[in-house]
Amino acid sequence: MENITNRPETPSSAASRRSFLRVAGAAAVTGGLLTACSKGDEAFVNPTGSARAAGTTVALPTGDAGVLAFAYVLEQLEAAFYEMVLAKPYPNMSSADMALWTDIRGHEIIHRALFKAAVGAGTAANVPDLTFNFSSIDFNNRADVIANAEAFEKTGVGAYNGAGKYIKDAGYLTLAGKIVSVETRHHSILRELQYPYSDAFAGPTIVTSDTGLHLAYEPTFVLPIAQKYILETLDASALVKSLA
Repeated sequence: MENITNRPETPSSAASRRSFLRVAGAAAVTGGLLTACSKGDEAFVNPTGSARAAGTTVALPTGDAGVLAFAYVLEQLEAAFYEMVLAKPYPNMSSADMALWTDIRGHEIIHRALFKAAVGAGTAANVPDLTFNFSSIDFNNRADVIANAEAFEKTGVGAYNGAGKYIKDAGYLTLAGKIVSVETRHHSILRELQYPYSDAFAGPTIVTSDTGLHLAYEPTFVLPIAQKYILETLDASALVKSLA
């Protein structure tokens, strides 16, 4: 249990949570990309048949293209995780939980598609559809699913916050800003699920004491965390050098 502060208990309904996420998602993205949802139900998720074999090295490019590719890696990871949550629903998953996971999955699939398009054909060739290993996660355990979802969202928000300063193109920066606003809402609602009726959704363990802003992580901090779930080897040496 983290050091959090309880706040007065107020009525909270699944309907309000779902409405919140729907509004959050609609504010940043539109389109019919939800139809791209995967139906896979294996421990290893292969979003498409083009995923490379385990052991393949994926070198991230430099500059803005590299930062976008970095974000594309993370969005692939998040989307694949939520696809797995719904492909292997834990026992007695409530309709409210199902709705929540479905909404978040939809957002992440859209984010994945957006970054795949944003990195462009040339860079996308350097970042293929990745292969994931979620065998360390107990998808039959609701608490474990929520804990890992919260960890993915916390890392993702921190990654955007940390990498934003490296993006030079104003259009890309705007895109990243819109997406991180949605990711932050995901993180907040998951924190609320973990620690209901407290200040955990925006408490001192996820925001800095000096600015009150969400934590920010450098790519060098984030990539080893992501690598744990990715079979291909990520090589960010050129990207990191270009950001120095």
